[in-house]
Amino acid sequence: MSRRRIYLMRHAEVAYFAEGRPLHPHGVPLTAAGREQAEASARALAGVEFDRVVTSGLPRTLETAAIVAPAAEPESWPDLRELEGRFGEIPPEELERTYVGAFDGVVPEDTRFLGGETIGSLFDRVMPALERLLADASWDIALAVLHGGVNRAIISYALTGRRMFLGNLEQAPACIDVLDVGDSGWIVRAVNVTPYDLTHLRGRATTMEELWSHFRST
Repeated sequence: MSRRRIYLMRHAEVAYFAEGRPLHPHGVPLTAAGREQAEASARALAGVEFDRVVTSGLPRTLETAAIVAPAAEPESWPDLRELEGRFGEIPPEELERTYVGAFDGVVPEDTRFLGGETIGSLFDRVMPALERLLADASWDIALAVLHGGVNRAIISYALTGRRMFLGNLEQAPACIDVLDVGDSGWIVRAVNVTPYDLTHLRGRATTMEELWSHFRST
């Protein structure tokens, strides 16, 4: 039985806040720690020959892809950008709950991420993009460097076969997910592999909890 493989990654670490204010997420670059994370993932994937390298086109995905697959020409697929929040529209008394609980459990499609885009809207753009990638029979191994929310949507679909957003699928910076796909459907082989911290000894906070902590400390 023939299956193709997608190495699905979340971009490496970035800083979303500076001087107590949120930065526009479209332009944030990798931090020094993020570059080290991406380099660790590059070492883990050394020797893998990617037929296609897909990113969302946002700088943090392009930077990560350039480190992990320096010989490849990355593609920019804007439909695979991260969920777009509206941080400034969240009442101050709801900030902590909104941040920390953004990816709790099975997230309904009408839920707005940080007061912005809905989970349903995310699926509306990610699923056609995924179908377009799969419709191209020319590749065998693809690298997709995307975002935590986008990756959750893809992995959730691979696991369930439907538009179900499993928020508790953690996606650490520069993590690697391994998905195989063929005529019989999807096989999820690995989720949230972090080559720089294979046994996740660095902590038990989620990425959203860490973001909230960074916001409070700025």
